[in-house]
Amino acid sequence: MKIFLAILGCAAFVLGVVGIFVPLLPTTPFLLLAAALWVRSSPRLYEWLLAHRCFGGYIRNFRENRAISLRAKVVSIALMWGTMLYCIFGLLDGRWWAQVGLLAVAVGVTWHILSFATLRK
Repeated sequence: MKIFLAILGCAAFVLGVVGIFVPLLPTTPFLLLAAALWVRSSPRLYEWLLAHRCFGGYIRNFRENRAISLRAKVVSIALMWGTMLYCIFGLLDGRWWAQVGLLAVAVGVTWHILSFATLRK
């Protein structure tokens, strides 16, 4: 069972990393899932994730404070809106229903990100 959980944690981690670059794929839930799976299956992988220079502090802050740093909020919202606007106006020209759908998703994700507390350092 521990091997199965470790493999699921690896898959969640990969999806979380891919989510950095794909606007509709969330990063945080997959990284938190990877941490939860690895804490039960592989303490070494869990410690590696918490010590990771990019993801470690982010995961610790979210788990301990249920808060996202201001920098992470700004970067994630800016990248998401840049990608969404490119898709809406550059790729989906003439498909108003898809444009409206992506706009609704962007507004919803922005609201979700902003609904978390901002981490004060």
